[in-house]
Amino acid sequence: MKWFNYKNKMPKKRLYRSKKDRMIAGVCSGIANYLDADPTIVRLIWAIATLLLFGLGIIAYLLAWIIIPEKGK
Repeated sequence: MKWFNYKNKMPKKRLYRSKKDRMIAGVCSGIANYLDADPTIVRLIWAIATLLLFGLGIIAYLLAWIIIPEKGK
């Protein structure tokens, strides 16, 4: 089912965790699909941010795992 934004008649994107292109929980690949980006790039940025922010990326990943729904559920 597509969700539409009736102001400009464009389908509205939804953020889901990926089932196909996952490494752990599908968070990075789901974000990459939402942004139309390569999942490897999103994973690299997430890993670098985790190192630079003293591990906060791990907590953010766990929260995203809980909050973002899996596609198909």
